[in-house]
Amino acid sequence: MTGVAPEPTLSPPDPSTSATYADAGVDIEAGERAIDRIRPLVASTLRPEVIGGLGGFGGLFALDTGRYRQPVLVAATDGVGTKALVARSLGRLDTIGIDLVAMCMDDLVCQGAEPLFFLDYISTGAVDPSQMADLVSGVAEGCRQVGAALLGGEMAEHAGVMEPGEFDLVGFAVGVVERDVALGPARVRPGDVVIGLPSPGLRCNGYTLARRVLLERAGLALDGPAWPGASATLADELLRPSVIYTPAVRAAIAASDVHAVAHITGGGIGGNVPRALPDGARAVLDRDTWAVPPIFGEIRRLGNVTDQEMARVFNLGLGMVVAVDGDSSGAALAALSAAGVDAVVVGRVEAGERGVELVGAPFWSGDSAGAGPA
Repeated sequence: MTGVAPEPTLSPPDPSTSATYADAGVDIEAGERAIDRIRPLVASTLRPEVIGGLGGFGGLFALDTGRYRQPVLVAATDGVGTKALVARSLGRLDTIGIDLVAMCMDDLVCQGAEPLFFLDYISTGAVDPSQMADLVSGVAEGCRQVGAALLGGEMAEHAGVMEPGEFDLVGFAVGVVERDVALGPARVRPGDVVIGLPSPGLRCNGYTLARRVLLERAGLALDGPAWPGASATLADELLRPSVIYTPAVRAAIAASDVHAVAHITGGGIGGNVPRALPDGARAVLDRDTWAVPPIFGEIRRLGNVTDQEMARVFNLGLGMVVAVDGDSSGAALAALSAAGVDAVVVGRVEAGERGVELVGAPFWSGDSAGAGPA
């Protein structure tokens, strides 16, 4: 015999008990303990322009307008993407904050901006003060590298949306540049030299594909070698902190005639270099001038990823490119080297349809030889 099941009988709430935020999954006291652990990290990044400290409804930054003729504020926001999943699975959370600062500040410097301050936002299933302190320690380190103040931030406990231990990490950066010296496509012209700043790894881009290929499809162990014969483990390679290029690029700007800068993030070389080019200008890059780190070859091999897809997703060894006047390329290279970045000339700007052309030997054996688009 079939029929409709009776509705379950619900017990009335016990009027002698009181519902609390903690019972619902939000622990205010844990948040306060986390802030206490973060406070000295924030203090380590302070600049003279910062007014007050943590605890206000907004961070105060007294911009010294007397230092500038026509100051323009520049802002950028970004996150660390699914690199956070790798960090969480390994319990190694103290470096992805560096990645976060790199993603934001290296966007600002494409305008020639001086970094001023940074804010972070961490959403999590349950505030763990130790976890929050580890995450913010990396953010503070990144801010110290670029000379920016960690002005404030937010920890949001999203019980019911995220599980305890889960988190997402995003940031917001502000800088300043003189209006008449801001970098960009309008300053680029045929004859400019293109300098490449090497990236030793993935930085923060393409981790969804990298994880799918290396961990899920190939089943590689995180504690095993990153590739056959590698001295580093796959975990070390995937958590390699992003190079923060901002100080070196600013040194090059001060020492030479830099016209434009492109940050090679999602979209790869072909998707980002044109953003620094005007109509009627084309970047011709020689693949023989820089090396592609082995991790990219492993992703390509184990995932049978096409060369076109690799170029569309990953930086392939170039974290940034800088277009400079041909007569000052030597000064730019010297400044970058003095700042710790072994940059090389990777191409030139020519008249033509706006875009990128790759020439020289293919990145991997089996590629089609000769010139072709990025």
